[in-house]
Amino acid sequence: MTATTVLTARALLLDMDGTLVDSHAVVERIWRRWSERHGLNADEVMKVVHGRQGYASMALLLPSRPMEQNHAENARMLAEETADIEGVVPIPGAPEFLASLRGLPHALVTSADVPLSTARMGAAGLELPDVRITAESVGASKPDPEGFLKGAAELGIAPADCVVFEDSGAGIAAGRAAGMRVVGVGPQAAYHQPDVLVRDLRAVRVESVGGEIRLSVG
Repeated sequence: MTATTVLTARALLLDMDGTLVDSHAVVERIWRRWSERHGLNADEVMKVVHGRQGYASMALLLPSRPMEQNHAENARMLAEETADIEGVVPIPGAPEFLASLRGLPHALVTSADVPLSTARMGAAGLELPDVRITAESVGASKPDPEGFLKGAAELGIAPADCVVFEDSGAGIAAGRAAGMRVVGVGPQAAYHQPDVLVRDLRAVRVESVGGEIRLSVG
C-alpha cells in the first residue's frame, strides 16, 4: 500500500502538457518530423524537448544556428501543433482535479502559447484556469523559474507557499529553482527528483482548510 503524503499550500501552479493534458502523440509527430528535416536522431531530440519552449529546445539541439531562426521556426511549429489535436486527451484524474480547485488560488504555467494551450485544454475537455502564464508571458523558457515566479506573483502568493505540478525535467527544475515544492506527475517525473511523485492526478485529493490548500498525495 502506497503511503499518503500531505502537503499544505496557499496556491497551486500547474503545468499543462504531460501534467493535465496527454499530448504525447502530437509532440512525437511534430518533433520527429522536425528531427528528420534537420538530420537529427529523433529519440535523442525527444529527450530534450519536453517542458521547454520550442525555440529553447532548438537552441540546445542546433547550437550554431542563429536564435532568430529558432524563433521563426518555433512560430511555424506552434501553428502546426495548434492545428493538430488528434489524440489529445486529459491525464487521468485531471477533470476532477481541476474541478476540486474551483475557488482556490491556482494558475496554469505552460511553455505553450495562448492559441496552443487553449486548443489543447479544449480538446481534452478541461477548464482553463483564470490565471494563465503562457509563452507570451515570459522571456525565458523552463527550466528558468520565471514562469512559476510570475504565476505566484499574479496570485499574490509567496513562492514558498506554492506547490508546482509538473512532469518534465525542465519543469521540475524550474519549480525547484523558484523555491517551490514540486509534485511530479507520471513515471518520467521520477527521474528528476520531485518532492512527491504520483502516477497521475487520480492520486491527488484537495481540501480547503482554514484558508490553506491541503493536498493528500499518494
